[in-house]
Amino acid sequence: MKNEGIEGTERFLSPDQGRGLRAVRHFAVGELVFACPSYSYVLTVNERGAHCEHCFTRREDLFKCGKCKQAYYCNVDCQRGDWPMHKLECVAMVAYGENWCPSETVRLVARIIMKQRVTTERTPSERLLLLKEFESHLDKMDSEKDEMNQADIAALHHFYSKHISDIPDDQALTELFAQVNCNGFTIEDEELSHLGSAVFPDVALMNHSCSPNVIVTYKGTVAEVRAVKEINPGDEIFNSYIDLLYPTEDRRERLLDSYFFTCQCTECTTKSKDKEKMEIRKLSSPPEPEEIRSMVHYAKNVIEEFRRAKHYKTPSELLEMCELSQEKMGAIFADTNVYMLHMMYQAMGVCLYMQDWDGAMSYGEKIIHPYSVHYPAYSLNVASMYLKLGRLYLGLEKKTQGVKALKKALAIMEVAHGKDHHYVAEVKREIEDQK
Repeated sequence: MKNEGIEGTERFLSPDQGRGLRAVRHFAVGELVFACPSYSYVLTVNERGAHCEHCFTRREDLFKCGKCKQAYYCNVDCQRGDWPMHKLECVAMVAYGENWCPSETVRLVARIIMKQRVTTERTPSERLLLLKEFESHLDKMDSEKDEMNQADIAALHHFYSKHISDIPDDQALTELFAQVNCNGFTIEDEELSHLGSAVFPDVALMNHSCSPNVIVTYKGTVAEVRAVKEINPGDEIFNSYIDLLYPTEDRRERLLDSYFFTCQCTECTTKSKDKEKMEIRKLSSPPEPEEIRSMVHYAKNVIEEFRRAKHYKTPSELLEMCELSQEKMGAIFADTNVYMLHMMYQAMGVCLYMQDWDGAMSYGEKIIHPYSVHYPAYSLNVASMYLKLGRLYLGLEKKTQGVKALKKALAIMEVAHGKDHHYVAEVKREIEDQK
């Protein structure tokens, strides 16, 4: 494939940010800027049986691979389409049984290696940026990241050496893993549940802003980039790499840690939303600055502690952790404070897992309005929260509230996902069913 570019856009050298993507024509809000098929992708293990391994379609009548009995497909065409990649894992899964446990990144890198072996020309995923042009930032990696990289390389050798002849040398693998860690994407459904991991080179060309003018959603294994603000000819096209809920300091920390740059977007330089995001409870005697700093320190620690605890604590222990942390933070932070919202969101997730629908609904109701204030317009986080709430309401036979919430989700999704997306059609059906 020749380098034909992407109509309406051009690759350019962005001031201070290296290469980037720029509009050469006007894009209206909700308009598709471009679509990019994945160069390589992998369905997450937890979604096996619910989604087709090849096209990511969600359906109940999938059939499983006769050999490994673990991969599921829509039909024979999907199974055949997936075989060049599935064969890497099929025999290995049978041989290793329960001991087959490469990480999702390792599985994705194995597929990229195989794809590179059979690909001689530019792919439709690389109209503007080649995968081999990805930044690796190896010179900026600390020892912890380097150790994780080495563990992934060891796992790749362990699980795939029999199925990939002549695995690239460790230097090449170190670079490839670093490139994927910096430029990979997680594919999510309409409720932001994790479906898999992929690389979309042309999407990775876009630089980051905490006030993005496009949003990336997924249709199967294709990434779609849509305008969420008016974009004029000459404007740089910015995506967001991270969750935008948090205050400037946290966002910058996350970007520096994962993507090795200090964000200088208007949102970071003006810090315009920080005061609202860090709202302090109205008390007769306001807390001292030192007390606030101490509580922020506690909040960050408890968020990290909870992330680790998910791997070994029971759901009821996790819920207790959420409740205790909210109680402690609530002495200083208002309910709209993003650290309170973070723990409420975690609590809601635990309630959904435990099928405590009333508990989940109660948390969702506390979260939704502050989310609408803190996040940019057409945020997938806001849409997914309205969606979860709407479905909870309908399940609890609160029909009017359910339909109202689903309609709010739909208004965002029609812009972010596009009016022809199957998720949009599903939500419309859910609303219609209530008439």
